[in-house]
Amino acid sequence: MSRPSEGAIGVLSHGIRRIEHLAAFLGAPVAPVHPWRGAAVALSGVAAWGRRPSARRAQAFAQSRGIDRFLCLEDGFLRSLRPGASSPTCSLVVDDRGIYYDASQPSGLEAMIGMPLLPAEQPRARQLIERWRSAGISKYNHAQAPSALPAQPYVLVVDQTENDASVQFGQADSESFRRMLESALKTYPNCRIVVKEHPEVALGRKRGYLGQILDQGREARVQRLQGDVHVVPLIRSAFAVFAVTSQVGFEALLHGKTVHTFGMPFYAGWGLTIDALPAPGRRHPVSMEQLAFAALVRYARYVQPHTGERCEVEDAIEYLALQRRLCQQFPRYLHAIGFSRWKRKILKDFLQGHAVTFHRNLRTVPKGATLLRWGQCVDATVRADLAVITVEDGFLRSVGLGAQLARPLSWVFDRSGIYYDATRESDLERLLANFDFDAGMLARAARLRASIIHGGLTKYNVGSGSWSRPAGVGRVMLVVGQVEADASLHLGAPAIRTNRALLAAVRAEEPDAYLIYKPHPDVMSGLRGNRDEERALAALCDEVVPNCPMDRVIDAVDGVHVLTSLAGFEALLRGKPVTAHGAPFYAGWGLTDDRCELPRRRRRLSLDMLVAGALILYPRYVLRDGRNGFATPEIAVNHILSWRNEAPARPAGFRRYLVQLLLRPWVRWRDAAVRRGSFRHRASENATPTEPQRSAAHRRNAASEQ
Repeated sequence: MSRPSEGAIGVLSHGIRRIEHLAAFLGAPVAPVHPWRGAAVALSGVAAWGRRPSARRAQAFAQSRGIDRFLCLEDGFLRSLRPGASSPTCSLVVDDRGIYYDASQPSGLEAMIGMPLLPAEQPRARQLIERWRSAGISKYNHAQAPSALPAQPYVLVVDQTENDASVQFGQADSESFRRMLESALKTYPNCRIVVKEHPEVALGRKRGYLGQILDQGREARVQRLQGDVHVVPLIRSAFAVFAVTSQVGFEALLHGKTVHTFGMPFYAGWGLTIDALPAPGRRHPVSMEQLAFAALVRYARYVQPHTGERCEVEDAIEYLALQRRLCQQFPRYLHAIGFSRWKRKILKDFLQGHAVTFHRNLRTVPKGATLLRWGQCVDATVRADLAVITVEDGFLRSVGLGAQLARPLSWVFDRSGIYYDATRESDLERLLANFDFDAGMLARAARLRASIIHGGLTKYNVGSGSWSRPAGVGRVMLVVGQVEADASLHLGAPAIRTNRALLAAVRAEEPDAYLIYKPHPDVMSGLRGNRDEERALAALCDEVVPNCPMDRVIDAVDGVHVLTSLAGFEALLRGKPVTAHGAPFYAGWGLTDDRCELPRRRRRLSLDMLVAGALILYPRYVLRDGRNGFATPEIAVNHILSWRNEAPARPAGFRRYLVQLLLRPWVRWRDAAVRRGSFRHRASENATPTEPQRSAAHRRNAASEQ
């Protein structure tokens, strides 16, 4: 490909100009072009879409203006979650020689395939092929996997839509599809022939080639798949794959399958496929690594949809694998209860790919359904037929408090329990106990932890005050307060459940330490709890620090005492000793000094194992606009940093007063409901009866002090 010159890329098509992040794909500004008036700025080139008629008009315009650089655009081989403009595009190809599916003339891709791989490129190509296979991704990734695979053995025969440009320019026609079907029947007489029709045909939008042939009658060995199902499981189990010019043939090569072609697609003629047509003289045998590296690394261009910045193919694979995994994680149809109107839109953003119906009570939820509930809002044990998923805030939530309706960036969806309920096992606890954290995952967790520390991030990222460690004092210990109506105290703190009792216990353990107490921001804002009672706790400590951001306080102290507060986890991230007087999710793994026994938690974790489980594998992340699907925690961290920089340090006085006035009755009603719900949970016959017990070591210490 030639080096771009200075100037903008002119685009005549309104549709092309609507492609999000087009300038990033092109590596140059984009200028609208009128067919007669031209552009308002100097142009270094003109771009058009593939071999469409509009591309001929754009090429004629470029020639008339003496512009030599003409770019053909097309979707990349790893495009998006769904077809169409509604789904953000991850990749685009930009070709100034031809276009990859036009076998009648050279293309930029052909030249790249013929280039030998450098020593450093060979292992990357192999890793890329393996990554593609394990991710289970395709060009489009929205469809469900087949409910059942065809009976073995079978070969996969791929249909295409009528008048597809790749068929027309790939030296094929309708007879090519007839010959392909006949060849599959003849070549594999002992195999079932599975015909995968194009999903646009199943939806009635277009006609296919093989469908018309099969409508005239077919052999018993031919099985017709007309639904919109994900093609990867079909490829993985197929004995061989037949294609005319479909990209499925290329994907089958990546999966190591024998591929027969009956047109001249970009991946044919290189000695990797069994071809019915003679290859152009320009093509000569290459390795699979050369083909994959040229198509996926050199030729296609990638943009991260959340940031709009250019990225590598590995990033695009990670993005689409994440979208597919989370969109397919739960049943297609879900039912929800306990979500305020404000949370309902957010829930739908966190459940992209699912249909959600909201209910006021359990009576209207269909039998055998999957139910989403917010926290402990209902006792779902009264409906044993329901599969229950509990939803709660994640651990990197927002800039601002949930009680002030700051939009969350992370929620968790737990099928077993919920992370703050220590009376039963949660998905997070199972993950931490059993997941095989490989070196790559641990390295990623270490980088994520470093970025959180460097950015000074916590769950809510609030507070604008400052605090300095007093001069001349010895050990300084932080005691973290909580909202005493919080469900995590009722379900994860079997002995001490109040801030006053926590302060008294810490003073008894640390009689010579300088104790600072940090109340929960919801309480100090007046939205929850009793602010006057919190202020009265100053008599039990040396200093109350209400407004300083949590990360700055943690950095300045020698240790942290908590009941179940997430501040203990945030202190662990920063390498501080943490004493847990309750049973939070991060206790019991050998990282904290525990005052409760958790016999289920026997595994010894490293800090990065805990980070990987709690921040990478357990939550879902969706950015504030809800667009572009699910994000990674790394992108969420960058988003919080930008959000914090754009947000005022604190709301204006009147606005803060108005928010508190409007929300206080609702929040207090909710807290009362939580108390009642947690009581019913403990009294339920189906609840796990065993609560965390005070550790034997702590009992011995208490006895010796007496």
